[in-house]
Parts: sequence; C-alpha cells; structure tokens
Amino acid sequence: MALFVVLCAAPGALAQTNRLSLAQARELALERNWDILAARSGVDAATAQLLVSREFPNPSLSLYVGKIGTHLAGTSDGNGLSDRSYDSIAAVSQLIEIGGKRGDRQAAARSGILGSKARFYDAKRTLDQGVTKAYIAVLLAAENERVLTESAGLMRKEAKIAEAQYNAGDLSAADKSALEINADQFELQARAAAAATVQARIAVEVLLGAPQPKGDWQPVDSLASLMVATNTPPAPGAPGATRPDVLAAETDLEASRAQLQMQKAIRIPDPTISVGVEHNPPDTGPAEDTFNVGVSFPLPLWNRNKGNIDAAKAAVGQYQAALGKIRTQALADVATAESAYAEASQRWQRYRDEIAPQSAQVRDAVAFQYEKGAARLVDLLNAEQTDNTVRLALAQAMNDTASAAADLEAARTGLSQTELNHY
Repeated sequence: MALFVVLCAAPGALAQTNRLSLAQARELALERNWDILAARSGVDAATAQLLVSREFPNPSLSLYVGKIGTHLAGTSDGNGLSDRSYDSIAAVSQLIEIGGKRGDRQAAARSGILGSKARFYDAKRTLDQGVTKAYIAVLLAAENERVLTESAGLMRKEAKIAEAQYNAGDLSAADKSALEINADQFELQARAAAAATVQARIAVEVLLGAPQPKGDWQPVDSLASLMVATNTPPAPGAPGATRPDVLAAETDLEASRAQLQMQKAIRIPDPTISVGVEHNPPDTGPAEDTFNVGVSFPLPLWNRNKGNIDAAKAAVGQYQAALGKIRTQALADVATAESAYAEASQRWQRYRDEIAPQSAQVRDAVAFQYEKGAARLVDLLNAEQTDNTVRLALAQAMNDTASAAADLEAARTGLSQTELNHY
C-alpha cells in the first residue's frame, strides 16, 4: 500500500499498520507535501540570493600588446619576445560600487529571505487547515456510510418481519414491497457513501504526497472524538503575532522599498579603478617599465535610470495595496470563521441534545407500534426516513463544527518577528 510505505518512513507514524490519526496526517504532510517542499526550496533560493548580494564583482585582467613590428624589431637587448620594441601593457581593473547600492541590494535580499520564511509558515498554516478538513471529510463520509448502513439494516429487519406477516396473510404485497424498496434504497445509498469515503481518503493521501494514492487506510479518530477537542473555539494568537501571509506581504513591501533605493543609487556612476604595468624596450638604452593608475566611469548624460526608478515606485505602490488587501482579508477570515463556528457549534449541540434523541425515540416507538399492528406502514417509513435524515444532519453538523474550528485556527495562526528570524 502506498500510504503504508509513507507511514513507515515517517517518524512517529505507526509501524506496520494502515491506520492514521489526524496528528500523524499533519506530520506526514509537513514532511511530504509538494507545496511545503517547494516553500522550503524558496527559502533556500532566497538565502542563495543573499550570498549573491554580498559578493564583490570580480576584477578584470587585461593584456595589450601594440606597435608590433616584424621579426627584425629587436632592440639592443636582444631579439627575444620580451626584448622587442613592442608596447606591452598588463592591467587589473576593479569596479567599485558607491552610493549605497550594495547595502540596498543586501537589504532587499534579507527581506526576500524573511518573505520566503513567512511564505513557508503560511504554506504550513494552509496545509494544516487543508489536511484537517480533508481528514474530517473522511470521517463525515464514514459516518454517513455507517448511518445509511444501519438504516438499511433496520429496514431489512422490518422487511423480514413484513415477509412473515405477508405469509400469514396479515400484510399486503404492496406494503411488503414498499419496505423492501426502502431497504434497497438505503443499501444503495450506503454503497455510494462507501465510495465517497474512499475518494475522501484519496484526497488526504494527495495532500500527504503519497506517490500512488489508493485510499486503502483507516482513520484512527472519529467525528465524536474530534468534537471533544472542539467544544471550545481555538484560542486567539499570541500578542504581537501576525499571520504569516501578512508578514510575507510586509517583507515584500520592505524589499520593494530597498529596490527603489537601489534604483535611485544606480544614478550615481560606479568608478572602475585600474592598475597596470607597461613594458616598452627602446631601440637603445635600457628598457623602460612604467606603472599606470587609471579610473573610468560612465557619464550619466542620456540615461538617468528614470524608467527603472518609476517602475520601482510603481512596485512599491502595488505592494502597499497588496498588504492592505491581505490585512483586511486576514481580519475578514477571523470574523467569518468565528461566525461559522458559532452557528455550526450551536446547530451540532441542538441536534445532539434535542433533535436526534427525540427522532430516535419516535422511530423506535413507531417501529414497535407497527410490529404490534398499531401503526401504519407509511408512519414507519416516515419515521425511519426522518430519523435517517436527522442522523445525517447530526453528522453534517459535527463536520461543519470541526471544519469551522480548523478554519478559525488557521485564521488566528500568528507568527512573531522573533520566530520568523529564528527559522
């Protein structure tokens, strides 16, 4: 099994089993999910860019030979290559960055690293949310399958009683067929729910990075056990903590500002310092070797880097707008998740404490009365259908509450600047 291989390879996973808890699923996803792996690579790439920003430009070596004559261009010192009357120059040139370009480039690179780290934490935040909700979807599908299978079993039991009544002449053929049809319907719905359960398990495996998702694993947790953990909503983030996507937007803005400063500094020409030696043997007398020092820099006559500066200013404005949008969205996510959790939690508690127990009592009472001949078949079918609907609604309310709790946890997840710096 594909998941079995993943489980055995992950620390903390159960050995030699295909059962998986929600905590293990989140742990495996953090190690194997493709998006998380890409986010980690983004941090490595940003770190490499910082190394690039700290490197100095390499010096240039130039060799020049001029006034090349014939083979007879020898001097009084001889006719060797170094003795001929050629003008030979060797020079080393070094570009010197001025105007703060190097510092601005490094500031942008450092902001890039922090942004990549923040994006990693944001990818982890959304991955935990996605895995949790996908796992809960597995539990809902399994609960639906259980409820429908149980309803089918109850209807099949009534159908067997109805068959005995029919053979005794106490029940019509139409009533007997109606019970069998309802039992068949519940069984078909249970099979569809079973297929949905497999599909939901496959969706979890995709998030876990399983190479061959098949859905052949079983959850350890249940909706009921998760509801114990969601009796109280997730706590707000620590004071001073900021959601990772907001932190990433803030670092993007800082990097764009550093890029703007660098583009402005590019208007200042960078000099290139050169140091060289010239060797020029004269026709008579000793050789003359001279030491040369020079400087060159571009003249900013036609290009003052205005286009790049304007583009950098526009980028700063875009990042400012993006930061405002993300901050607003983060607050909206919290408000939306709080509202959804409050509604789902109240609905779940009412179904659990009031509606579901009453529905079960009505179903049992009508079934008992029907077996004794004191209730009509239509009453039994209505009671069974209503109770089946109520139990499915209870499972959906549990799913909605647990999913809303996962959304609220993700919306409230915060990260301090210290945690970001010590990643």
